[in-house]
Amino acid sequence: MNKHRFLRAYLAGICIPTIFLLVVATGFTFLRYVYNVPVPIERVIVFPMAVVPNLWGLWNILFLAWHERLHLSLGLHGALLPFLLGPLGLIAASILSFQIPAFATHVFPFAAPVGLIIYYLAWKYLVGFLNGELGIG
Repeated sequence: MNKHRFLRAYLAGICIPTIFLLVVATGFTFLRYVYNVPVPIERVIVFPMAVVPNLWGLWNILFLAWHERLHLSLGLHGALLPFLLGPLGLIAASILSFQIPAFATHVFPFAAPVGLIIYYLAWKYLVGFLNGELGIG
């Protein structure tokens, strides 16, 4: 089962964010079109739907390629990904002229550590489980 180990790593990486984003997109669509919640997020929804799962897959490939040299745990490796996703998201928001709400700057100091913990746990347990099931963990 050593064939295509990077492909298996990519697929294990994209699984979790793809499922999560499908649930979020379904909830958003339901709120937007059933309850008419005025959230103009359509302009920036493409970034998380296209970029985030692909970066998770590529990040898992990097973990597999670098694991023998760096010896980072999978959870810590995954917790580093928001440091790449955050600036990319801000750049995408500024290019698309999407106004970030003012409360986001007040919430950020509390939400950022929680996000890092969630990423750590998701990578350690969920992506780690999928890596193990695919024989690459």
